[in-house]
Amino acid sequence: MALGAPRWLPGVAVAGLATLVAFSLHLLVPAIPLLTAAVGLGMLVGQIPATQRLLDTVLKPGIAVAARRLLRIGIVLLGLKLSLFDIAGLGWATIVVIVLIVGITFAATLGLGKLLRLPGTQPILIAAGFSICGASAVGAMSAVTRSKDEDQATPIALVTLCGTLAIFILPALRLPLGLDAEQFGLWVGLSVHDVGQVVATATIVGPTALAVAVVVKLTRVLTLAPMVAIVGLIERGRDRRADRVEVAAAAKPNTADGTTTGATATDATATPPRARRPAIVPLFIAGFLAAVVLRTFVPLPDELLSLADTLQTTLLAMALFALGSNIRFATLARTGWRALIVGLTSWALIATMSLGAVAILT
Repeated sequence: MALGAPRWLPGVAVAGLATLVAFSLHLLVPAIPLLTAAVGLGMLVGQIPATQRLLDTVLKPGIAVAARRLLRIGIVLLGLKLSLFDIAGLGWATIVVIVLIVGITFAATLGLGKLLRLPGTQPILIAAGFSICGASAVGAMSAVTRSKDEDQATPIALVTLCGTLAIFILPALRLPLGLDAEQFGLWVGLSVHDVGQVVATATIVGPTALAVAVVVKLTRVLTLAPMVAIVGLIERGRDRRADRVEVAAAAKPNTADGTTTGATATDATATPPRARRPAIVPLFIAGFLAAVVLRTFVPLPDELLSLADTLQTTLLAMALFALGSNIRFATLARTGWRALIVGLTSWALIATMSLGAVAILT
C-alpha cells in the first residue's frame, strides 16, 4: 500500500470491483437483480479460506466502511426515488393496508425470533428485513440496535434467499391464483423484500405490474423511518433504566457500618460510563426523509435523478457485498436452523397477508 494511503482503501476498492462483477452478471442474466448478485458474490467470497484471511486483515477496515457508511449514503439517496404524491395516489385504503402488513409482520417475526431464542439482535433485524425493505432495513436497524456484524450476517442471508426465491415462485403462482398484471404488481410490492428483487419479480409480468409494484414497495420503504425511530426510543429507554440500576447498585451500602466501597458519593449520583445512546432518528434516516421531501416539492432534472439512482444502486451494491462477505455458511449450518424457521415463516406470513390484501383492495 502506498505511504499515507487510508487503511480503508483496499476494502472499498474490492467492494467496488465486486460491484462491477455483479453488474456484469446482472447484464448476462437480467433475472438476477444487481443487489442480489452483489450480496451473493460477497457470500461466496466469504467462504473461501484465502479470501477469509484477507477479509479479516487488510480488507477489514474498508469492508466495514462499505457495510456501514456507504450503506447509509445509499439509503439517503433511495429517498429520491419516492414522491409523497405517488403515495397519495395509492389511496388511503392501500396506505393503511401497507402500514398494517408492515406492523403485523414485524411484530410476529420479532415475537417468533424471541420465542426461538435467536441470539443477539437477530430477531429485530430479521423482523425489519422481512417486513420493510430487506438488507437495507437490516443495515438501518442495526445502527440503532448497535448490532454486531455477526448478528447482521444471518438476516442478510435470509432476506437474500427468500427474495431470490420470490423472483421465481411468485410469477409461477400468478396464473393459478388468477391475478391480472395490476394485482400481481400489488402483491409483489407488498410482499417482496429488496427493491431490486421487487423490480426483477414484477418485470417478468410486464410494465403495468412493475409500475404498481415499485410505488407500493417504496411506500413500504418509507415506513423504515418511523420503525427505526420507535426502536431508537425503546433502546434509549432501556439504556436509561440500566443506568439507574447501575447508579443504585453503586450507592447501595455494602459494609457493616453502612458505608459504600469502591464508589464515592459523587460517583454514586453520576451516570456510569456507558456507550453513547443511539439517536432516536439516525442522521441518515433524517437524510432519507429530507430526500423524499426534496423529490416531492422540488422539480429535479431527470439527469440528476438518473445520476442519483446510479450512485445509490452502486453504493448499496458495494455495501451488500461487504455485508455478504461477513456471512459464514459453516456457522449458519451449526446455529442458523432456528433463524431459517423464523425467516421462512415470516416470508410465508407476509406473502399470505399480502395476497389477502390484494383480494380486498381489488
